[in-house]
Amino acid sequence: MLAGVDVGGTNTKVVLTTTDLRVVDRVDLPTPAHAGGAAIVTAALAAVTDLLDRHRASLAGVGVGAAGVVDQATGTVLVTGDSFTGWAGYGVTDAVTAALGVPATLDNDVNAFLLGEVATGAVTGARDVLGMTLGTGVGGALVLGGRLFAGPHGAAGEIGHVPGFGDARCTCGQVGHLETIAGARGIADRYAERSGRRVSAREVAAAARLGDPDAAAIFVTAGRGLARAALLTAGILDVTTVVIGGGIARSWDLLEPAITAAIAAEPPVSGATIRLAQSTLGSDAVALGAAAQVRALVLAADPVEGARW
Repeated sequence: MLAGVDVGGTNTKVVLTTTDLRVVDRVDLPTPAHAGGAAIVTAALAAVTDLLDRHRASLAGVGVGAAGVVDQATGTVLVTGDSFTGWAGYGVTDAVTAALGVPATLDNDVNAFLLGEVATGAVTGARDVLGMTLGTGVGGALVLGGRLFAGPHGAAGEIGHVPGFGDARCTCGQVGHLETIAGARGIADRYAERSGRRVSAREVAAAARLGDPDAAAIFVTAGRGLARAALLTAGILDVTTVVIGGGIARSWDLLEPAITAAIAAEPPVSGATIRLAQSTLGSDAVALGAAAQVRALVLAADPVEGARW
């Protein structure tokens, strides 16, 4: 069996899978995010052990996906947001291997999301893909030629922080990033500017479905922005497959018409059709991608070609 772990600032998800990434069982638990790295890993591994005991299974490896910047080579968390205390600098893979005696991998959550969708989700088997996660902000990752592509500075695929999407200030301090119109915080901010009312992105979506013109306009703007991100990627990298996940993607009914219309109005210069897919793995995507990554280590195989096993 393989275990995939998704460590978020609020919750941790653990999935137990077969080597072909079929989910056998899963558990969600609160993340002890301010108790330090050891506590975070200990809580996750306790859940792994409980699942193994429940199914009387043996473990081949543990993959971990975590929010923030990580060093894949050393299995260490480098930078996190203020949701965590004592997580940056913690050696995750060493701790997992020491505790359970199996190989372990670590990647950031957006990379893991994309690996999951390519291995067993909405874009199974795709060789060149842009992945976008629409959460509080907008995350991005790239698979090129069947492998994750991080770029020389580790920032490849960070489409959420590309400028040219208006003049609002981003959480990173820059102006006009995609995140300011397509992330949950940006959607709430833009709606407050238009309507004078401060509500959550989920409430903006509900208002749009009830006919609120300001709320509907916010999602049209977000959809057009996502289309532009897809078109930029198609124009620069000739990547025409895009998978979108995260909490805001649950409002696909509001986003997809605007995305499709914007792409139809200005298709890629190559003439290729942009394949746009909503995540099919939902909240399992990061954990399954982490499991796919450790499977590659265990089986010495490519993590984005999971359909072969």
